[in-house]
Parts: sequence; structure tokens; C-alpha cells
Amino acid sequence: MLLIESLSRRFGPKTAVCDVSLQIEKGAFVGVIGRSGAGKTTLLRMLNRLVEPSAGRIVFDSVEVTALRGRRLRQWRAQAAMVFQQFNLIGRLDVLTNVLMGRLAAVPAWRSLSGWWPEADKAMALAALEHFEIARLAGQRADHLSGGQQQRVAIARALVQQPDLVLADEPIASLDPRNSEIVMEALQWLSREFGITVLCNLHSLDIARRYCDRLIGMAAGRVVFDAAPAALTDAAARDLYGIEDADDSNARAPAAAPSYPAGTLGHATA
Repeated sequence: MLLIESLSRRFGPKTAVCDVSLQIEKGAFVGVIGRSGAGKTTLLRMLNRLVEPSAGRIVFDSVEVTALRGRRLRQWRAQAAMVFQQFNLIGRLDVLTNVLMGRLAAVPAWRSLSGWWPEADKAMALAALEHFEIARLAGQRADHLSGGQQQRVAIARALVQQPDLVLADEPIASLDPRNSEIVMEALQWLSREFGITVLCNLHSLDIARRYCDRLIGMAAGRVVFDAAPAALTDAAARDLYGIEDADDSNARAPAAAPSYPAGTLGHATA
């Protein structure tokens, strides 16, 4: 179980995340939604400790993540895999080597530097690529792949980390609709097949409703919605996407004439 208690992050005078408390069950597929600047990315990066919290605690399976240092912190970052919007692959390296980078925490440094990966790790990486139907691309340079293919490589890299938690930060933001579906299906498969907890930042409410078990809505750094996708009515979406036009008092009423991201208010199809 992932437990977040009164988590906050300030950047100078600006509070990016304010007093967030959540409890997330193992194996849940949770969509984090809200306007740009709502605090979604900062929240995920704090969970991986890429951004240090200003206050609060993160606890995962009775381990206080916010207290980890050194080797224990590096192990946590392997346990809590990140999937980024911009893929974060090494373009000049082949696909298989990029996936094997997910095993860095499990092998001695000299092995990875010399390119001498254990056969078991190679087999694991190829199996991950095979599942995502891109094993045929194992020998190609990563920068020769399409965006959708690169994101599947990034998810395969996350899978070979053997994580308990996957944090996906806008993983489909730069993809076309078909590749967006492929990537979301891959993340959903991780959750259902392996019981991996997935937190996924999303802008499209249609996609969030279709794939996620639970939606957490953020505005002005705070959690203002937390329920099953069916509870996110168009009226609730208007409140969520209009709230940040209000003043800094974090009032719960939407501002007049709010603007909404394109395509966010439609209903998903099953």
C-alpha cells in the first residue's frame, strides 16, 4: 500500500503541492488529472524522490520513503519506476540496451559499463519487448523509432526493473490516438497482470475514464476530487478545470466562464 501523508512542496513563494494525503491500494490503476500547473508532475516526482518534499511523509509497505538515503534511495527509485512524457531513452543506443538500463540497480556497475549483461537479464528484456510487439526492433537505434514505439520501449524498461510502483508522467501527451491506446493498454496490463500499482498523469478525461480504476483530481496543488471514474460527471469536470481560475484562497467554486482543455468533457466509450 502507498500512503501519502500531508505532502507538500514549495518552490520559493509558490506552493506546487499543498497538504496532499492519499491511500492507494496495491495493484490500483490511478489516473491523476487536472490542468497544467495543478501539481500533478511534482506529486509524482516526489513519490520517486526526484523532487524532495517540503513537508509530509511517503510510506510504501511500511517503509518510510521520505527517510531513505544512499543505496536505499537508489533501490527505491528502481522499485518506483518512472515513465516520462519524452521517453528518456538514449537515442544512439539500440532498443535492447535501453531496456536493459532498467536492470542497472540489479547488476554491478562494471557489467553495465562494459556492456556485459547477464543472459537472464537479456532474456527478460527481450520478453518485455516481445509482449509489447517490438522485439523485432531490439537491434535498432532508439532514435529511429516512432514516438509510440519509443514509449513502449520505455515501459518495457520500467517492467524489467521489476517495480512495485510505476509513475507515468503524461505518457501519451505527444502520441496520436492509436498509439495512446497502445500505451495505456500496456500500463493497464502491468497493473492487472503483475499487481503493480500505477499512477498516471493524464490530460484527456476520455482516456482517464476508460482505463483507470480511480481518478484523483488536482487543482492549485490540492486534491479536489477522488472517486471512481463514473463519478466524474461533466459538472464535476467543469468544477475541476475551472477551480484554478479562482483566487489563491483555493475556494471550491469555479470561476466565471472557465476554459476547458479540448476533448476533456466527452464521455468515454467502453
